[in-house]
Amino acid sequence: MFEGFARRKLGIAAGEVSLAIGGKGPPLLLLHGYPQTHAMWHKIAPALSKAFTVVCPDLRGYGDSMKPPSDADHAGYAKRAMAQDQVDTMQALGFERFAVAGHDRGGRVAHRLALDHGDRVERIAVLDICPTHSMYAATDKEFATAYYHWFFLIQPAPLPERLIGADPGYWVNAKLGHWGRDEAAITPEARAEYVRAFSDPATIHATCEDYRAAATIDLKHDAADLGRVLEMPLLALWGAKGFVGRRYDVLAEWRKRARDVRGEAVPSGHFLPEEAPAEILGAMLAFFQA
Repeated sequence: MFEGFARRKLGIAAGEVSLAIGGKGPPLLLLHGYPQTHAMWHKIAPALSKAFTVVCPDLRGYGDSMKPPSDADHAGYAKRAMAQDQVDTMQALGFERFAVAGHDRGGRVAHRLALDHGDRVERIAVLDICPTHSMYAATDKEFATAYYHWFFLIQPAPLPERLIGADPGYWVNAKLGHWGRDEAAITPEARAEYVRAFSDPATIHATCEDYRAAATIDLKHDAADLGRVLEMPLLALWGAKGFVGRRYDVLAEWRKRARDVRGEAVPSGHFLPEEAPAEILGAMLAFFQA
């Protein structure tokens, strides 16, 4: 995976970030989701690298990146802290301004990054999400059933950690099968990488902390910013076979948060870059090269 890319361990203020970087041209930051690592971009990153310098990090708590200790308010895994990691990473690589695309959790980090560091972000793409605050505010039985993991992972430690840790491979593969619509789209190499990463108890705990932060401190940050809108162009893409597009008017939700919003559904489940790589590549090239 990632032929032609260099693997780096980069030291920033908060710790060490593991990433893959390749290509030439304007910088494009790609942020992954749960329960994955930067490997989720492997089908499209090489093609994107023909037009961009592509940076694919593992988020704080995921893969081979740092896993800081948690605290009572979960601030160590707030999207604000995770977004700051990305600013520091890009700064260390020599990039003052950049474009960013985020899938799932990475999309939530990207949204916070654009809110807190709007002067750094030229364009933003969010894949298969609506704003966290909006989704929690509209919770009902349908949402809680489809997104039960949001409520399981936020339970006090060590309950979810112990249960996931009993068979992390089963957990990862169950989530890939539950949210995806094409089992073969997740290659054996990528699947093995996700299971490898989640076989580390520190990863299991840190990723639970990501969700605990989302239900606590992140909501406070989001509530404080409800009146703000992003000024940079925003692309929203979602899976035509997934829950987000069925449940929400995705473009309408993002138009509450950004002035210039465009987007569409693609023929996939939740894992867009792996289930519909040609469509995602085309949409991202058109948007980021505009």
